[in-house]
Amino acid sequence: MKIGILETGNPPERLAADYPTYGRMVADLVGPGHAYTHYRVADGVLPADPSHEEAYLITGSPAGVYDSLPWIAALMTFLRSVSPETPLVGICFGHQVMAAAFGGRVAKSDKGWGLGLQSYAIEAQAPWMDDATQIAVPAIHQDQVLDPPPGARTLAGNAFTPHGVLDYRDRRALSFQVHPEFAADYATALIAGHRPEVPHAPAAHAAALDSLTRPSDGPRLGGWIRRFLEGRI
Repeated sequence: MKIGILETGNPPERLAADYPTYGRMVADLVGPGHAYTHYRVADGVLPADPSHEEAYLITGSPAGVYDSLPWIAALMTFLRSVSPETPLVGICFGHQVMAAAFGGRVAKSDKGWGLGLQSYAIEAQAPWMDDATQIAVPAIHQDQVLDPPPGARTLAGNAFTPHGVLDYRDRRALSFQVHPEFAADYATALIAGHRPEVPHAPAAHAAALDSLTRPSDGPRLGGWIRRFLEGRI
């Protein structure tokens, strides 16, 4: 399958020399057997023709979907131009920008940051899923989907992030607020050095780092994404 990876961000400068790009992390999560083309969306690069690729994956980003950056508006326009039959998968910012593009509402949560290993209860089943009743995967976000698009349904979430996993009934689309592509060492390094404008409470920051010593279901979600993309149900 020809898969276009829409790169909307990368590791911060302090980590860039030691870790792969977000596009590479996502490609590694999905695995071999596909032809990946990387598009530096945050630098204004998008496919000239949406039909050029057979599927698209959208990475995480430090940007917010409401930011007045020209590439975000261009990305939303592009996503709306993709055929409903073309698989779309979004991760973190990708989850949010898909929701915003297709009629949902995204904003900074007044609950603060979702940080560390986040556990979501499975609320609905899709054919490409397995029998998991709960998943635990790294996350780092303050923005989240507050109202899903009309064509989406919530598959998993928790009290902090009610709409943590969405799939779409009006197109072949799937998205996750969490980061299944983050290995534990990268998630730990990212969160350990994360210094937002309003600092994390020390106890919450320490608890988030401690949570990352527990196993992640990231590889399981990678399997879900592969089955979704390849139409194996």
